[in-house]
Amino acid sequence: MKTFSGLTELGISNGEDLKETLTNCTEPLKAIDQFQMENGILLPTLQSALPFLDLHGTPRLEFHQSVFDELREKLMERVATIAEGKEEDRYNKLEELLEKSFPLVKMPSIQPVVMQVMKHLPKVPEKKLKQVMADKELYKVCAVEVKRQIWQDNQALFGDEVSPLLKQYIVEKEAALFSTDLSILHNFFTPSPKTRRQGEVVQQLTQMIGKNVKLYDMVLQFLRTLFLRTRNVHYCTLRAELLMSLHDLDISEICLVDPCHKFTWCLDACIREKFVDAKRARELQGFLDGVKKGQEQVLGDLSMILCDPFASNTLVLSTVRNLQELLSQDALPRDSTDLLLLLRMLSLGQGAWDMIDSQVFKEPRLVWCCDSFPACHDKLPSEEKTSVTYPTTLPDTFTKFLQENRVACEMGLYYVLHIAKQRNKNALQRMLPALVETHNDMGFGDIFLHLLTGHLTLLSDEFGTDEFCATVFDSFLLTSCSSKENVHRHTLRLLNHLHQKVLPSYMETLMKTLEPPKQSSEPVKELYTQLVEKLEAQKRSPPQPDEPPPLDLGLHPVTVPTTATTTTTTTSSTPIPTTPV
Repeated sequence: MKTFSGLTELGISNGEDLKETLTNCTEPLKAIDQFQMENGILLPTLQSALPFLDLHGTPRLEFHQSVFDELREKLMERVATIAEGKEEDRYNKLEELLEKSFPLVKMPSIQPVVMQVMKHLPKVPEKKLKQVMADKELYKVCAVEVKRQIWQDNQALFGDEVSPLLKQYIVEKEAALFSTDLSILHNFFTPSPKTRRQGEVVQQLTQMIGKNVKLYDMVLQFLRTLFLRTRNVHYCTLRAELLMSLHDLDISEICLVDPCHKFTWCLDACIREKFVDAKRARELQGFLDGVKKGQEQVLGDLSMILCDPFASNTLVLSTVRNLQELLSQDALPRDSTDLLLLLRMLSLGQGAWDMIDSQVFKEPRLVWCCDSFPACHDKLPSEEKTSVTYPTTLPDTFTKFLQENRVACEMGLYYVLHIAKQRNKNALQRMLPALVETHNDMGFGDIFLHLLTGHLTLLSDEFGTDEFCATVFDSFLLTSCSSKENVHRHTLRLLNHLHQKVLPSYMETLMKTLEPPKQSSEPVKELYTQLVEKLEAQKRSPPQPDEPPPLDLGLHPVTVPTTATTTTTTTSSTPIPTTPV
């Protein structure tokens, strides 16, 4: 018989008392009747009704349990009603109830009531919190409202709760980057900001924080620490998503004290539209210019917000669009205030790690580099044009900036995506080999390779030539496959999608080169196995039949006058802005 010491504290008999009574009595039946009278429901009119339950074969335990359950539900509803009321002494009433009921907190039938009372108290007595924290079972079942009060004074415990969620978040982001679905229309950046922050991790963190500013600050500190330790930019994404999730719930207690709130809100709207328009550009500039002397540390948080890949993607796409418009107007980039702001924010975001690590809050200045010769040549009057061939090498200044400056490198990478989207094979073959050596190996980063593999699907037919394959694989991807497993994975992702386009002889050579060594991770081995299976299935499948000859319907051809037209295709390049090292 399981007993609870809390009953004794409240002056209520328990199983031990009944055992002692039966042991020492001479008439057990009378002793049981007496125990029932003293500890049953103290309602005189009930005693005469109980025999009717006996006649129906209803055990007393079942009756008392049903009454108990009903009373418990009513009590819990009453607790919620008191807490939601406007009476000044409502919390005093709940504290009195907690004091009376807490001794029974480990009794399963009473525990929900105790937890309900604690849940609605804005400040649970510290002694009770310590008891809950010390008991793993109680800690596990207590409401998140109670846990928040425990966590705010126990950073290590809160860190233990948050850590698995942060790991899960990174795993989910990396899984999205290594998705086997290659498409230019549906990629890592396709989900809207609102959709992304409905994810499980963001929602759980939002619930854990509630309106508690101290817990919010702790999470931000965890994210800064992990970002500094790993350089993983997905922590910057989570920092922005968490703030906007709290914004969605109108948690003013936190939004009003986070100096990045309005800036992040405005930037979130730009990310949703995938473009920074002139109006929002002015708003964003106002926030940056509004950082007062002595408050420069805010730049550290703003830089982390801007380091979010979704923010960087929006800024670079807006920059490319802005440059195209300037080029069409024969305008100088340095004369565009919108462009200068975009590059200012991009530079601030790209420098987030260095700024937070060094605690030196200073924005770099901007300079320019240009690769717009083909576009300028196309605009010359026909009599002034010379017979030129498309350049096969890149300007030394351009490759230097790719290697030495992170903002220039970021713009250069998106420039490659831009020309791939235009299906400009010649420009792509000129650019890809230059990406072997880039600032901090950005050319082999997961986000760029994820986007590049998707964009290369637009040129799938070009993989039928040795020349194009040699550029993509031999001159770029294969240069790092053996040393960087992520490049190996992205290469296999691409071939799983385009293997049928590659010449069999070249494919055979690739398969030998890409065979995973024993120490490779399971994802690499799985991708290689999938590719082997696809190639074997391709060999077994019958060749595609030739197109059937057109049906002769006996119709005589009709001569239709046509106008000869000539189509000219011009290839334009875009000025690439950079910042100094």
